[in-house]
Amino acid sequence: MRVVVDLSRCEGYAQCAFLAPDAFRMHGEEALMYDPNPDDARRKQVLRAAAACPVQAILVDQLEGRDVSAEEPPS
Repeated sequence: MRVVVDLSRCEGYAQCAFLAPDAFRMHGEEALMYDPNPDDARRKQVLRAAAACPVQAILVDQLEGRDVSAEEPPS
């Protein structure tokens, strides 16, 4: 599983840190730290955290599709 947080969008509400503390944690009051490759066993928690983000700053697995298409040869 891949996770990306748009830190320019994140406003530090910390909902993700409460719902998936193994993947997200606050450093101070506003700085979010996160694991970009959390264990798949935490998938449900991470998805709940992404859904709960008030500014939708958390993307889960969406980059994998982009990586695949970026590697395709031009036709």
